[in-house]
Amino acid sequence: MTTPSPVDAVEIEPMDIHNKALIANVHPSEWVNPEPAPSYNLVVIGGGTAGLVAAAGAAGVGAKVAMIERSLLGGDCLNSGCVPSKALLRSAHAISDLRAAAAVGVNVADGAVAVDFPAIMERLREIRSRISKNDSAYRFRDELGVDVFIGQGKFASPGTIEVAGATLKFSKAVIATGARPFVPPVPGLEEAGFYTNETIFSLTELPERIAIIGGGPIGCELAQSFASFGSRVTLIEQGPQFLIREDPDAAALLHTSLEADGVDVALNTVVHSVETANGAKRLTLSRDGKDETIDVDAILVGAGRIPNVEGLDLEVAGVEYDRRGVTIDDSFKTTNRNVYASGDICMSTMFTHAADFASRAIIQNALFFGSKKFSALTIPWCTFTRPEIAHVGLYERDAKEKGIEVDTYLRPFSDVDRAIAEGDEDGFVKIHTEKGSDKIVGATIVAKHAGEMISEISVAMAGGLGLSKIASVIHPYPTQAEAIRQLGDAFNRTKLTPLVAKLFRSFLSLRR
Repeated sequence: MTTPSPVDAVEIEPMDIHNKALIANVHPSEWVNPEPAPSYNLVVIGGGTAGLVAAAGAAGVGAKVAMIERSLLGGDCLNSGCVPSKALLRSAHAISDLRAAAAVGVNVADGAVAVDFPAIMERLREIRSRISKNDSAYRFRDELGVDVFIGQGKFASPGTIEVAGATLKFSKAVIATGARPFVPPVPGLEEAGFYTNETIFSLTELPERIAIIGGGPIGCELAQSFASFGSRVTLIEQGPQFLIREDPDAAALLHTSLEADGVDVALNTVVHSVETANGAKRLTLSRDGKDETIDVDAILVGAGRIPNVEGLDLEVAGVEYDRRGVTIDDSFKTTNRNVYASGDICMSTMFTHAADFASRAIIQNALFFGSKKFSALTIPWCTFTRPEIAHVGLYERDAKEKGIEVDTYLRPFSDVDRAIAEGDEDGFVKIHTEKGSDKIVGATIVAKHAGEMISEISVAMAGGLGLSKIASVIHPYPTQAEAIRQLGDAFNRTKLTPLVAKLFRSFLSLRR
């Protein structure tokens, strides 16, 4: 029998009432790990979204479950991703709306908007601490019946996991240890100091100048936010467009929006070195082949993420992995047939909702002989800039690579009444169907609330509903979502061939 051990305390700056409440929920200093059960139906390593969903779902159907987390329960989503970033964006969007109010006949006094950055960040911390109750160690232990262990988990054998001196025997296990920020090997970067998404939300003072390395979702969202707050922002991307995986037309609209917000957009740009000079951080760049230097007060690295495979002793369990993470098959199994993986540790779609539904599938596969497939999941995503960019399914280039011929239907919001009324004309809905068919294979939406709109197309794809069916669904008027229905009409018009039109005219002439 092992002796239950207390956990190591953690701190999150600033240690105000909100962060203290957060820690009390997701890494309580007084927590004592439980005495392990003789065996578990499921042991989950990692307490982010993937792990929380797996543990809660399995316990909810009667399984004996243990969950291990070495740091903060809630993972990236709660502590340094979705929740704090969206709280920050809410403030940024409010500022943008005020500054644009004159266009709709509303004038802010003297055109000035007062930005209280410390208050913005305190609101963020308050929201995060409030939401953290859902992920708290006490809730999972007392309400859900999960044995929660705080500490570093690692495999001791193909069927056991060690944590804080205890050994947990499992029938099935889930690896859900997530990912962390990738820090590019730029000379001088470590010495100069930098933020990542894991540390940026601890700021209490607004940096006057900030360079953001990486033009992915994190970089673009935070570049727009800090520009709205009043920072001079340089957004650096080594590729030819921001959001390199996205539809080029969508990325171009975002590029224009970032420039309009005052962001210095630096595409085709490589950071060669960083040094400190005169109290500033000096970056030496090559922008479009031309060398230059910029001085900033802060650097944010948002150059992608790498899986957390270290410290798990995966080799002991016979679990294979590479630089992309743990290797899984289409049923989420690893090379140890009793061990599954979910979330950022094994999936290229690094989104909270993707991890959520992967773990739901794993519960069925691991505990109930299910046959849920990763490839069967329809996973939409959204970058929450202004405008938002949402996507589901294949891009046109993906379809070509797979040998799928497509028809593309495009509806710009400059042709949609509600968008015109609201001044949100810069955007579009683009839907790809299999050529000659109404089967939807992919879609991109660029709009103020694209993330709220993409689900209609996701439902259609998951339910096997074609674009023509969407045309028959009555949408409220006026809404921006009407653009989706209008593309259904556009598809139906393709069926009105010259021959069919001639037959209709002949038929109707007989009925006059």
